Amino acid sequence: MSKHKYIYFIVCLIFLGGCKIKYNLPQNKSVAIPQKFNVTTDTTNTQLASMQDFFADPDLMALIDTALKNNFDLQVAIQNIEYARAGVRFTQGIDMPDLGVSVATAQRKFGNYTIDGVGNYDTQFSTNLDDKQKLPSPNVPDYFIGLQSSWEVDLWGKLKHKKKAAAARFIASEHGRNLVVTSLVSEIADAYFQLLILDNEQRILEDNIRLQQSALDIVSVMKQAGQANQLAVELMNAQLLSSQALKVEVKQQIIENENKINFLMGRFPQPIARKTVAWESIIPPKLASGVPSQLLENRPDIKQAEFELIAADANIYSAKAAFYPSLNINGSMGLQAFRAAVLFNPGSFAYNIAGGLFAPLLNRRQLIADLMATEAEQKIAYTNYQRTIVNSFTEVYNYLNRIENTNEMHELKAREADMLKGSINTSIELFRFGRATYLEVVTAQKNALQAQMELINLRKNQFNAVIGLYRALGGGWRSAI
Repeated sequence: MSKHKYIYFIVCLIFLGGCKIKYNLPQNKSVAIPQKFNVTTDTTNTQLASMQDFFADPDLMALIDTALKNNFDLQVAIQNIEYARAGVRFTQGIDMPDLGVSVATAQRKFGNYTIDGVGNYDTQFSTNLDDKQKLPSPNVPDYFIGLQSSWEVDLWGKLKHKKKAAAARFIASEHGRNLVVTSLVSEIADAYFQLLILDNEQRILEDNIRLQQSALDIVSVMKQAGQANQLAVELMNAQLLSSQALKVEVKQQIIENENKINFLMGRFPQPIARKTVAWESIIPPKLASGVPSQLLENRPDIKQAEFELIAADANIYSAKAAFYPSLNINGSMGLQAFRAAVLFNPGSFAYNIAGGLFAPLLNRRQLIADLMATEAEQKIAYTNYQRTIVNSFTEVYNYLNRIENTNEMHELKAREADMLKGSINTSIELFRFGRATYLEVVTAQKNALQAQMELINLRKNQFNAVIGLYRALGGGWRSAI
């Protein structure tokens, strides 16, 4: 009869192992991406420039290298990786038996009117037991030295999917670090080139201040000669003060950009070393966009969202498997006795093994709540995955169009600035000979300065667009690994 019980038990295990959990998750998680960006600057280039090639400036690369070592956000991202690594380590042996050494002692006192109490008392009068086998009274010690093991058999793949979820979260955390690197490289490069432009903006203001001071001196002399009035002097002086105030504003912008770089590098405020370059020589680097499908390979945020979705799918599987019976096998083997003196006697050898199926029937609120939560997390992860892909494509599309349009605007504004700069000297000469009014001189100076400042801002926008495109294409993190 006992043989038949074992056969029935094995058949039940085979039957349970053949059951499958219904997996009602969306099988097609791919997001359709347009075949091209539909702008004239799009190419089919398959190589994204490395950080060293794209930012070919030794001073800038030195700043980036320091930031990659000391940046606060990057340090947090590294610790997130370690946290996820601990989760992987925890789940590595989750489907294997636990085995431990146990040294235990216990004392038990049975009631006089219980089966154990009466039975133990009767052993005192048994004639077939020697002195070592008689139970101590009234307390019965229990000594054990040996091995203990427990094992949950993974019938439904619940534990396997927990391991899969932990591994996916670990990979997602690594891509999260790459995303921080990409943003960090782009932010430092953008602030650095803004500094170069602001240096030139400051020099342009200084040149205009000298011109305005010269024009003010001329008007002051002409007033003394009776050829100009006090209003002309006041207007010229007001324009000079406006330019001087703008110069102070640019100085503040330089300080803020320097300290932005310092913070990204994890250090206190200090001057940023950089070369003196004429703004006409600061040319934004060229960058090809490639094909949209490359985003799936280069963008770390897409990869991060993808593996977070994989982890969410695995969590749902584990949550569903919790509703099915679990098979637990427990056992121990060692030396056990109620007298310490005979504990190491060969007759004290003992073992036990037990196995059982447990299936939740009532009060399953915790399991249901856990399943509802994991399903919601899976839907959130899928939505985030879709949003990340659409946002990635949109970012690249916007930056490509911004590059194209700012380049065209820069060409037109450069021609305007050249004309207006020439009009300053023309207006002053005409004013000297009485062929132009002081208002025309003031207007010419104001328009020339405004055009030059707008031209500088367009150059800023050019750099912002190119660096933004580099970040949107997922550049920078591969070179930093």
